[in-house]
Amino acid sequence: MGRAFEYRKAAKLKRWGHMARTFTKIGKQIAIAVKAGGPEPENNPTLRAIIANAKRENMPKDNIDRAIKNAMGKDQSDYKSMTYEGYGPHGVAVFVDTLTDNATRTVADVRSVFNKFGGNLGTMGSLAFLFDHKCMFTFKKKEGIDMEELILDLIDYDVEDEYEEDEEEGTITIYGDPKSYAAIQRHLEETGFEDVGGDFTYIPNDLKDVTPEQRETLDKMVERLEEFDDVQTVYTNMRPEEGEE
Repeated sequence: MGRAFEYRKAAKLKRWGHMARTFTKIGKQIAIAVKAGGPEPENNPTLRAIIANAKRENMPKDNIDRAIKNAMGKDQSDYKSMTYEGYGPHGVAVFVDTLTDNATRTVADVRSVFNKFGGNLGTMGSLAFLFDHKCMFTFKKKEGIDMEELILDLIDYDVEDEYEEDEEEGTITIYGDPKSYAAIQRHLEETGFEDVGGDFTYIPNDLKDVTPEQRETLDKMVERLEEFDDVQTVYTNMRPEEGEE
């Protein structure tokens, strides 16, 4: 397994620790997808992928249906995707992915955490060189699947050779070019894969070593950022702790 798998495996252990917070975050994703492509999953590939993710996170069907219905309401907030990046303590890069209906509030919240932990919030794009932006798809593994053949079929979409297999859940996760998101999803669905969940992620390309004490401080900073409802995911280039890889 490669760099993406190792980093993702460690991140998954810390991400979305509370169920209510998880559902809030997915609800915002649903709202954006419905506004962009309508409330019918069969006619909205993005919504279809988010619903698959929601089911994987054990989000009840009633919650999903309610989120879709709310997104169609006149008073539903208009969420926008905003990213914030900078350096946390000990020179570790921190990338904060958000969905917000009030950017002024969100940047103030994020900056307050950076300041509290002695970090420095930078300008958008300032840390782009430290992270690779990828799209990722998780889907149910089919009996007798030939992953080499599947990857070869998707080579035009810059899908990586290395993939993540979760034997416990019976799923496979692949990574590719974000610009090819729609094409990769379409190919997987047309090939007969079920519950194709799609998302975007940032994978650090230069992992930084930290001491146990430094890791504890950085973990606290990440946890504090993830407490905000507007924050979707927090990425760092801190090397995963031994045993998480």
